[in-house]
Amino acid sequence: MYKIAVLPGDGIGREVTEQAVKMIRRLGEVFHLVFEMDEALVGGASIDRFGAPIVPETLTLAQNADAVFLGAVGGPKWDSVEISKRPEKALLGLRQSLDVFANLRPIRVFPELASQSPLKAEVVKDLDFLIVRELVGGIYFGTPRGVKSLPSGGEAGVNTEIYTTPEIERIAKKAFEFARRRRRKVTSVDKANVLESSQLWRKVVNQVRQSFPDVALDHRYVDDCAMQLIRNPRQFDVIVTTNLFGDILSDESAMLTGSIGMLPSASLGHSHALYEPVHGSAPDIAGKDIANPLAAILSVAMMMQYSFNLIELARVVEQAVEKTLAEGYRTLDIDQEGMQRVGCSKMGDLVAQRIKNL
Repeated sequence: MYKIAVLPGDGIGREVTEQAVKMIRRLGEVFHLVFEMDEALVGGASIDRFGAPIVPETLTLAQNADAVFLGAVGGPKWDSVEISKRPEKALLGLRQSLDVFANLRPIRVFPELASQSPLKAEVVKDLDFLIVRELVGGIYFGTPRGVKSLPSGGEAGVNTEIYTTPEIERIAKKAFEFARRRRRKVTSVDKANVLESSQLWRKVVNQVRQSFPDVALDHRYVDDCAMQLIRNPRQFDVIVTTNLFGDILSDESAMLTGSIGMLPSASLGHSHALYEPVHGSAPDIAGKDIANPLAAILSVAMMMQYSFNLIELARVVEQAVEKTLAEGYRTLDIDQEGMQRVGCSKMGDLVAQRIKNL
């Protein structure tokens, strides 16, 4: 039996999570497995009910689960809430309490969607690389932080970018391990020409690489990497980078696939794992049944692989998505002329049916 904590969140998070749960149940039926799922509130929904973006009981549920599935959190409804209690604090709190330090974001262009990319189809054809983002350190968690009054008047906002040798070592090791399963090339992204934290980052990554002599390593400044992702994204295999840079580069990379609604993610630690689509809560389309659930469904595939070691089931989910796209079904964000547009729930049904038929 596999125990999963389900945290739908806000906006379309609830809609796409419903499709992810549908997929997990279908896998259980087809392959005669037991997935025990317990749901809890998080983000804005938790603020409305409990006055906090996440409560201790929810953290305990997540810590005791074999895997956690998260929808998305936030929305303008909670913009007036003080910063320390906003919905996004639930996400940071989950990551930190579970110590899921390695965020994996596979960037893959499905052949049927190559024309949807803002880049030319020939630039993104067969695109397949992996971003490994350090997730529980850096400027999002460093101290001191805050907004302080200045004696001369006005205020100063302070955030601290800090990385230690052990933090860099463990994320670099993950990147090299994943590269060994792929095309054996790691690109480390930093800003070592101006940031001392990046200078240490580069030094430690070079040291870790000595244990992986079969894997090639190159270094790029983050601004150059951002440019190269547009100029020639197929040059990359595994990109490893800091929390801040990974946040920005992975969203840029998402658009290479044609829609951020296609991007799954996994956040792995030593004993916990968190899975979520990369996109946000999209409150402007929430409740309209038009969101793309494929990122959430593909996040289920990553859960099957990384948390449960059910690699065959992961591939079954991916093949079901591929088959559904090949048959011409599209949600609004990836719609094309001549294709059949469907809603969020219908797309989930279609993929689930193809799991049964494989």
